[in-house]
Amino acid sequence: MRVADIMTSASVTESPADTLRSAADTMWRQQTGSLLVMDGDDLVGIITERDVMKAVARKKDVETTPVSDVMTRDVLTISPDTSAHEAARHMASRWIRHLPVVDGGAVVGVVSQRDLVGIFAAMVQDPDGAQLASDQLVRERRLARIEQGDLD
Repeated sequence: MRVADIMTSASVTESPADTLRSAADTMWRQQTGSLLVMDGDDLVGIITERDVMKAVARKKDVETTPVSDVMTRDVLTISPDTSAHEAARHMASRWIRHLPVVDGGAVVGVVSQRDLVGIFAAMVQDPDGAQLASDQLVRERRLARIEQGDLD
């Protein structure tokens, strides 16, 4: 199985100058744990929910601190043709949870631990016959709960 078969759309910040507050708001609204930081068409970094938590713990001002102050700049990327197994090995060996997918220099998606776990879990028949929802369905359900105010 290739990454192209399981990746999700990339969640992107507008620029490295976006504030941590803006990044956190975007992550919450889109129910994602990371944002790709772009400068025009160029991938310049990634910011994760853990980066935001670390910044808050270090008493950074989320209203004024730019994403560029806390983002990871040296971003490992993979191609859409990378196998799911290879993507999982990269993530496990580097302790990362999100890998941008780049094709011909353009960002085309992100593969996350959630994407991989769902696929690997679906490979084994559940003894109870329970069906696993796709990642997109899970994301849609989460967004619906937020819109209804079910999550605080």
